[in-house]
Amino acid sequence: MQIFSKELKDTDVRVRLSFPTRCLEHLDFAGSNSVDLRVKDSCGELRVIRCLKRNGDYEKPVLSKGWLKFVADYGLGVGDMVVLLREDDHSLGSQFRIEARRTVVLLGQKAWGEVPRAT
Repeated sequence: MQIFSKELKDTDVRVRLSFPTRCLEHLDFAGSNSVDLRVKDSCGELRVIRCLKRNGDYEKPVLSKGWLKFVADYGLGVGDMVVLLREDDHSLGSQFRIEARRTVVLLGQKAWGEVPRAT
């Protein structure tokens, strides 16, 4: 199940990735303001990316620690897309997957293609 997809902006590739507050329902903060998400990338590498949320009424979540390494490893830039998915497994529980995508032109049509790991 897709939690969110986002076309990357300058702040997303230089500092941290913000994403919609409605996505918080898919994450277990266990009373804290941060959670370390264990996510697999398209190469099968397990990564730990920290998700933070603000205190108060506006809990705007961001991906911070570990996020910029993912950006660098995939050579992501402004206009690329990231997708966070959750896969529920009865024996393993929830597992997260992260994908990097870039626009490509196929037969005159724009489409999102998977970005291979750069490093």
